[in-house]
Amino acid sequence: MLTCAHVVRWSEGAAVTVTFPGRRELGEVSAAVAVHGGWQGGPADPGDLAVLELDREVPLEPAVFARPGSEQGEPAPQLVAYGFPKGYDEGMLASYRALPGPLISDEWVQLEALTAHGQPLAAGFSGAALALADGTVVGMVTAVAGAKDVRVGRMLPVEIMARYWPELGELVPTPGHRADARRRLYALVRRAEGTGLACDPNRLYVSAMDPFDPPPPEGGFDSLREAAAYVQWEVPEPGAVARFADRLEELLHAPPPRPATWSPIVVEIDHSGAGADQVTVEVSAYRDGQRRPVGTRRLARGAVRSFVQERIDEAFTQLDPGAEELLTFVLPREWLNEPVAHWACSEDDPTPLGCAYPLVVTDRHRHRSGRLRHQLRKKWRKLGVSTGGTLHRVDCGTRERPAGLRMRLRDDAELAGFATAPAAAREHFEVGLHVPVPVLLWPRRGCPGDGHDGPCSGTAFLDELAVSVAGVPPSELPRLVMELREAADAADVPDEHWARDVQLLWDDPRCFAEPAALLHSPVG
Repeated sequence: MLTCAHVVRWSEGAAVTVTFPGRRELGEVSAAVAVHGGWQGGPADPGDLAVLELDREVPLEPAVFARPGSEQGEPAPQLVAYGFPKGYDEGMLASYRALPGPLISDEWVQLEALTAHGQPLAAGFSGAALALADGTVVGMVTAVAGAKDVRVGRMLPVEIMARYWPELGELVPTPGHRADARRRLYALVRRAEGTGLACDPNRLYVSAMDPFDPPPPEGGFDSLREAAAYVQWEVPEPGAVARFADRLEELLHAPPPRPATWSPIVVEIDHSGAGADQVTVEVSAYRDGQRRPVGTRRLARGAVRSFVQERIDEAFTQLDPGAEELLTFVLPREWLNEPVAHWACSEDDPTPLGCAYPLVVTDRHRHRSGRLRHQLRKKWRKLGVSTGGTLHRVDCGTRERPAGLRMRLRDDAELAGFATAPAAAREHFEVGLHVPVPVLLWPRRGCPGDGHDGPCSGTAFLDELAVSVAGVPPSELPRLVMELREAADAADVPDEHWARDVQLLWDDPRCFAEPAALLHSPVG
């Protein structure tokens, strides 16, 4: 039911009921304000429209709307309003006409009485429909004259009402657009909303319109329904509604988008056997399912970063144009907490690698284990249609035995989150590495484990993490974590952002079509 927002301005503190004078046997019907046009409380404020949702069906014929502009003419047609001025509970009729000319403040049509006698518009007419002789509605009374015997008022025409409640557009005939095309468009919009179609309304509009059609409004569209209403009201070209509906129907029938197919750039680090400080580093890129080596070198630990920076830049030349790059660090277990996401892109570019690209780590043993690769492949196949799973928490100071955690994670867990760094919960963390959990997340620093004073930063980390990953497919987590790192880096106090030191262990064997490359030891 449509009425003025000012009629139900007390609805937050008092119940709203609706009665129908022509059908008193229906009694009072409870209602709730479902849509509010944004009216702020002043007589000249725009958006004085409210949509009430009745708590039960009523056996009444709904209003039928006239074509926008039908209130104009020469002579101007008579408009009849049925209102309820003080002292007339059964209602009264008032007869008015619309003055020709522009809308007042791009909002209202001015009304004036047809005669100097008869019922003037008064308090009690707000929200009344203004109807033509055939009963079709051209607008709604929103304001009446304040002075006695001044027979003027204001009407919110149907096209402005639809501005504040786009669903009304489906019911209003639009010049230039066929009724069946309009009904089809809004039926598709309802279907898209009901199925949760992932659709950018701005891209849809641009793809469906001709070059000479109006551009999207400044700021774009906030919803699909808003874009549909814009096509209906602002694009005069007769085929526009049908084209927009056709494009939307194509999206509804299209197969669901496949998860991102990552093209990894892999940095593998392993002990060289030539001394505790010496490691072997190999950088490679994957293209068309094949590993393409970029460079291998035995290095002192302090020289690893600069070598990796140079070789990563070179590895990008091996990727297919348009590939979704994924930096993967395959690390010895004691390096898993290394802040590789904070390494700069290069000596000339201080941007952290984890803010420039999706970046993940994985355990070297896990990356090589035939048993775990087999189990992970099966798990990732099952996750192909996942829309996001539950975060399995391993809280600070957990009393859960490692064997119990193994049972909890082994079968159904998609992702596990740890409140502490690996060294502070070594046994529990190793359980996560040895069972086929596709994703592990933890804070590199923060909560030290048992015995700390004050609030637990690890618990706060897991609370924030659970909210962030909800509804995100595991295949998209590298991109999400990159966005979290960017948000932390851009924060006023980066070190205080909960995601500042998030580490993501993510390992989908399907991204590595051939067996992991063996790093050759320079010893012996």
